Amino acid sequence: MTEFFQSELWQEAVKIFEAELISDIWQTIYSTVLSTLFAYIIGLPLGVLLVAGEEDGVMPIPRWLMNALNVVINILRSVPFLILMIIALPLSRFIVGSGIGTPAMIPPLIIAAFPFIARLVESSLRETDRGVIEAAQSMGATPMQIIRKVMLPEAMPSLISGAALAFATIMGYGAMAGIIGGRGLGFLAINYGLYRKIWIVKWAAVILLVVLVQIFQSAGTKLAVKSDKRITQITKRRKTR
Repeated sequence: MTEFFQSELWQEAVKIFEAELISDIWQTIYSTVLSTLFAYIIGLPLGVLLVAGEEDGVMPIPRWLMNALNVVINILRSVPFLILMIIALPLSRFIVGSGIGTPAMIPPLIIAAFPFIARLVESSLRETDRGVIEAAQSMGATPMQIIRKVMLPEAMPSLISGAALAFATIMGYGAMAGIIGGRGLGFLAINYGLYRKIWIVKWAAVILLVVLVQIFQSAGTKLAVKSDKRITQITKRRKTR
């Protein structure tokens, strides 16, 4: 064991950790949070529209438009992220002025994530009790009121769980973006673990990615449970007994 910690491989790994580890952890969190935020800005309204815009929805839209939305979302979801990332590089150069680095990987992450998020939101909203929506309609609520005050609040536990899943997925995409020079834990694993054969750095980056995903996934699960009215009501009843 002493020989291992005195080896050149370990010493080199320590130098890499001291110089880059904290920065790359921050870059991973930063790029994931920013990409998730912008992906939700696009994906959340699309997911709502996919449910509310149906023929029997609260805000019907033309069938051709609904079909076009579904086709676009399905096409973007079917393209592997590595290929999508390469296709989106010109867009990154246009927006951020560079095709490498952390800023350059954010547009491909957004493009890859928002169709996935739209489907997550759609699935969550479909769990809303139809009777609650019909009751709101009978009381004269407008489509936007039904969406904001009925559909989204009723689906909140599922939406939060979906957000945690989306965050973990985008973090995985971000790790793959290390191939184009996007800084982060994926860059450490690829640049030092794959190309330079420093397996200590590779496995350290993998373990840290797993830990980060577990932290955010656990936080999302707890928030989803707390926002679930059924669970909170049951808990209150047990406490009053």
